[in-house]
Amino acid sequence: MPSIAHLIHDYGLVVVAGVIGLESVGFPFPGESVLIAASIFAGSHHELNIIEVILTAATAAVVGQMVGYVIGREFGYWLLLRYGPYLRITEGRIKLGEYLFLRHGGKIIVIARFVPLLRALAGILAGANRMPWRQFLLANIFGAFVWAAFFGFAAYMFGRQIERLAGPLVIVIGIATVIVIAIGANFVGRHEAQLVAEAERALPGPLKWP
Repeated sequence: MPSIAHLIHDYGLVVVAGVIGLESVGFPFPGESVLIAASIFAGSHHELNIIEVILTAATAAVVGQMVGYVIGREFGYWLLLRYGPYLRITEGRIKLGEYLFLRHGGKIIVIARFVPLLRALAGILAGANRMPWRQFLLANIFGAFVWAAFFGFAAYMFGRQIERLAGPLVIVIGIATVIVIAIGANFVGRHEAQLVAEAERALPGPLKWP
């Protein structure tokens, strides 16, 4: 099976756009690895232009996450309403998810771009929780370009050393994310009734499929 480096050598930016775009839709593809490999290739072989790599990666990430958002908006919310009660996801908790994305959705989208699993699911989760489209779009564009520029230029400037740095960096980000999620889950658990009441005031009335 061809390696990522061989695919990039043979197909260039098409691989970058395809893999990152599909990952951003929700597929478990190695988008970050492709971005790093393409940037290293641009720095060492000069057959790819680093600006084109970054712009391609960021654009593919934006488009892919927009598709994920539409999928979540069209089907995710319906699934929550239909099957949520079987998973103890009550209407109050659904409203709470909407409320959190309404208040903090932009931060969630930007941070998720740097975390592998969340990066693939962020668009779908935003759509399912009915995050406002304009807010999602702005956070999506900002997060995608910051992510692509950070890893793209780092890989380009430091060459293959980034391969040794990327693993520990992802681990540190992953641990930090788990800690933040645990703290957030603990806070929500202890204050769920209060937060649900706030969500009800912000989003009054029964939930219904549009």
